[in-house]
Amino acid sequence: MKGITRYNPVMSTPIQWLSTAEAAKYLGITSRTLYRFIDEGLIAGYRFGRVIRLRQTDVDAFIDASRIQPGTLEHLYPEVVGDSRN
Repeated sequence: MKGITRYNPVMSTPIQWLSTAEAAKYLGITSRTLYRFIDEGLIAGYRFGRVIRLRQTDVDAFIDASRIQPGTLEHLYPEVVGDSRN
């Protein structure tokens, strides 16, 4: 995955920029979903003229924040009714 690297004069580490297509592919989502996440403020996007870019660190932070906590998905699998083992 190719990104654009620019140096931030305040920080000594380079900023790794991703295009929206690269970020969407990295996240495994469509560009439309990525734009919705940006619009809803779930992930930071930066507009440079007509181009939107995302920082790799922001994308990685979004991934970390999206982690599912154990025990929060019980509503997705049904309880077995009439299980003879009980």
